[in-house]
Amino acid sequence: MNKKSRRYCILLIEDNPGDVRLTKEAFRETGADIDLQVVMDGVEAVAYLQQEREYAEKPIPDLILLDLNLPKWGGKQVLERIKKDERFLRIPVVVLTTSNASADVLASYNLHANCFINKPVDFDNFFQIINYIQQFWLETATLPGSVS
Repeated sequence: MNKKSRRYCILLIEDNPGDVRLTKEAFRETGADIDLQVVMDGVEAVAYLQQEREYAEKPIPDLILLDLNLPKWGGKQVLERIKKDERFLRIPVVVLTTSNASADVLASYNLHANCFINKPVDFDNFFQIINYIQQFWLETATLPGSVS
């Protein structure tokens, strides 16, 4: 069942170009009609959300995929900024990271991440994870941005 009635915007905050390519390809394979925006560090992520500089005309995302290991500002700093700002706190944030450290899991949830997923290193498993994200967040869940 696909209840989606509009195109969704996903903000991918990821500094690894290989993971960016894989994520784009995985979403393409799901057939999802999404606008995937990409920023590669924490400072750019916050600038994107605040629609500063070259991001002035960019859409506010419906869903954020956040790596924890980012240059400039780390993922936890970005998550904290997102969840402390009234404009963005309702945007679901899926932490998608290679870390499986208990401290990172707990810190992410303490900062109000909506989900923590350990990024698989295997190509097929990574595609499966992106498919699960697409199915749950875009087809099953009702995102705040789709409520009028």
